[in-house]
Amino acid sequence: MWREVLPNAWESVLSRIRSFEYSEKNAVLVSAAALGVGGMLLYWLRSGRRRETLDMGDGWWGPSEKRFKGKEDATIRPFKIETSDKEIEDLHQRLDRFRFTPHVEGAAFQYGFNSTYLRKVVDYWRNQFDWRKQVEELNKYPHFHTTIEGINIHFIHVKPSYVPPGQAVRPLLLVHGWPGSFYEFYKIIPLLMEPAKHGLNEGDVVFEVICPSIPGYGFSEAPHQKEFDSVATARIFHKLMSRLGFREYYIQGGDWGSRITTNMAQMLPQSVKGLHLNLVFIAGQSLRRMICTMLGAYVPWLVGFTREDAQRFYPFMQKNVYDVLQESGYLHIQATKPDTAGCGLNDSPVGLAAYILEKFSTWTDKSFRERGDGGLESKYSLDELLTNVMIYWVTSSIVSSMRYYKENFAKDPDLCAHNRIGVYVPTGIAAFPQEIVHLPRVWAKDVYKNIVSYTYMPRGGHFAAFEEPKLLAQDIIQFVQKVEQL
Repeated sequence: MWREVLPNAWESVLSRIRSFEYSEKNAVLVSAAALGVGGMLLYWLRSGRRRETLDMGDGWWGPSEKRFKGKEDATIRPFKIETSDKEIEDLHQRLDRFRFTPHVEGAAFQYGFNSTYLRKVVDYWRNQFDWRKQVEELNKYPHFHTTIEGINIHFIHVKPSYVPPGQAVRPLLLVHGWPGSFYEFYKIIPLLMEPAKHGLNEGDVVFEVICPSIPGYGFSEAPHQKEFDSVATARIFHKLMSRLGFREYYIQGGDWGSRITTNMAQMLPQSVKGLHLNLVFIAGQSLRRMICTMLGAYVPWLVGFTREDAQRFYPFMQKNVYDVLQESGYLHIQATKPDTAGCGLNDSPVGLAAYILEKFSTWTDKSFRERGDGGLESKYSLDELLTNVMIYWVTSSIVSSMRYYKENFAKDPDLCAHNRIGVYVPTGIAAFPQEIVHLPRVWAKDVYKNIVSYTYMPRGGHFAAFEEPKLLAQDIIQFVQKVEQL
């Protein structure tokens, strides 16, 4: 509106100035008019620079009948993962009843999880995998529960055992995605707490790490109400950090963790010292991007693409359409009817493993589709992979984790609703070459207005902390160093 009003207002003022006889009275009128129009211009400029934040709101996700029954228990309660003979016997009985389906001759992972290799995984799971031993591994870090907005939130909170003199400890919240879990961060936690001990001697940066489970994943209670999305998760995690006594903290995420932590930065920027992401997904299309996409293949520098951007982005149809379509069938199911497919996965450990582990194959490296074993053991051990699957199995959380897609996409079909709210906190981006999609820095700046580091990682895919913990830890540390020097 001001863009239309201001030119006319100035023209009116100039016309009066030309017609005035410069008496003392008219000089005062001219000054007053100029001051008024100048004030309007100043207001317009200032309002245009106002930074919008994401409304924090509030919520209740517990059972309806408990909503008004007294004050919520805000205590932090120690928690320990446990198992039993009954739980393990039930798993073994189900594995013994596995019904084998032969795969198409000559197929590797192009049709999904190769059933011949699945036989090997099931045999290892049934006869060699030691769940009790893995429970001990999971319990090596302190676990806790606390109740927020009516549901129990699970998290691990790990502090360095020794802090050298002169070093400050920075709180860092790490947020996982699907089909991962808090366990994804077990390799990176020691690197962040004691970087010098692991060959990452980067000045005075040391972290204490908080890893929550997204509600509905693993040991965090599933929401009992509809419409639990990334904004609600962001609010709950802010409340968690406040409850732990932190006023400022760093946050990091990939997959859904990227969206959750982005929402956290949009919601309470004064609490977020820095945001680090290993996936940036800004959906939606515009005329500018279409032009950039067409020109970038021939003159990438003209549209702000680097040589590395061009290598990762083109051929466009192959890398941004065909590859994405091959890897996103699950998304449509989970964004529409998660409970239908989920009930089968919740009843069959073999089905659950095939569904989850297939993602750890092709999302780690697209070329793994051409390998009969999906390349799984080239990056991970079967113990690591099956431990992540077991977290979903023993908590019966696969259905509620899949619902997270339904709740987010139902409100925001192309995940663009929050793109109009800029992220102004210092942001670091680690772009891994085998990530499902690549977003050039010049496009990331449309939302992330204060990118202080953007790193083209030399190798790695979607599950960065699980696959390349040292590379990711190094990038996080260097990013935080830059922020601390601002």
